[in-house]
Amino acid sequence: MLSTNDSDPTIGERIAAARKVVGLNQHALAGRANYSTSMVRAVEQGREPASPAFVSCMARALGMETEELYGRPYRDLIDEEGGLPGLGELRTLFAEGRHVLPVEPAPLTELAAELERARTMRHSDRAHQAIAISPVLLRQLHGASQQASTDTERARSQSLLARCYANVGQLVYRFGWFTLATQALDRAESAAEQSDDPLLPAHASQQRALLLLSHAAYDTAAQLVDHSLNLLSGTNESETTLALYGAAHLRGAIIQARDANADRARDHIAEAQEIGLRIGHQSGAYDTNFGPENVAIHDTAVSLETGDPDQAARTGSALRFSSNIPATRVGHHWQDVARAWVLAGEPAQALTALNKARRAAPQQTRYHPQVHETARAIATAERRKTDSTAHFAHWLGLTL
Repeated sequence: MLSTNDSDPTIGERIAAARKVVGLNQHALAGRANYSTSMVRAVEQGREPASPAFVSCMARALGMETEELYGRPYRDLIDEEGGLPGLGELRTLFAEGRHVLPVEPAPLTELAAELERARTMRHSDRAHQAIAISPVLLRQLHGASQQASTDTERARSQSLLARCYANVGQLVYRFGWFTLATQALDRAESAAEQSDDPLLPAHASQQRALLLLSHAAYDTAAQLVDHSLNLLSGTNESETTLALYGAAHLRGAIIQARDANADRARDHIAEAQEIGLRIGHQSGAYDTNFGPENVAIHDTAVSLETGDPDQAARTGSALRFSSNIPATRVGHHWQDVARAWVLAGEPAQALTALNKARRAAPQQTRYHPQVHETARAIATAERRKTDSTAHFAHWLGLTL
């Protein structure tokens, strides 16, 4: 069975410690967070993995930041892999506010290609490398905006700047720097409003909705999805627009599922399925990766989030993916399937799914708090400790 020490507490142990500090028993905390007392007890005792929805609701009920309960960022793991070159420079750039020091820019075509390279790195599970090249790219884009000789050039540079900040936001979010992610998204929204792209604000609203999931701010997140859909209404039905429509419905499905609105979540999935069939393939428009396969991934996630782990485990395990699906998307899917198998009482199947996540996206898997929680739950559920579980836990930096 997995054991912990003072330097490696579980999420459940962090929740227990925090509620005691504020003078709450399990029943009182469960009432504040709108969960059952049995669920709070199960998570605190390590018998069930804490879902993202559970952690965000607990953090809100306890007046804490979500990353505090996760114990993120995992600095020891990051240090083991040489740190995150570029992170310090990103912090400086954000601290400069409206006074970002620009550098001499390359031509916009070259900057666009460099941005695409950074996005490809993120999708292919090379977040370290993407963070390293992002500060200079951002400063060059600020330089391009300042040096623009026409309104068209300035709007184009702002469009690239918005996309670059959005990419950075997702990168730092992955490692657990939620405050930096919020700052990046603030700047992405500001640049989007100054761009020549009428669809960027709709995309930015979807990104904001995703960020709000970690704060359990489901009402606001749902409103942002509706706002994105309204911005897209009346536009043409190109693949680009359809992909953004579909992505908005997928975002809405997860939000409603986390908020225990199963029917509304399924409505969003149905809308996304119809759009996916119209497109017929995975679209890379606006970094959405929207298409039938991504809809199937979200369908599995909705089953898991709405309390049907058996369905999620079995349908999710049956999915097979083309090379068009980003490695990080595939890895995240297998993380969900692993949690579903734990909840279904099949720890061996859960470990198999975690190893699939590791093969697909090792960097993301190692740093994802849900993987750490699921690995702990597998070890707790096993009647006898297995070498395979111990090996996986050691790779995560956990102590058996």
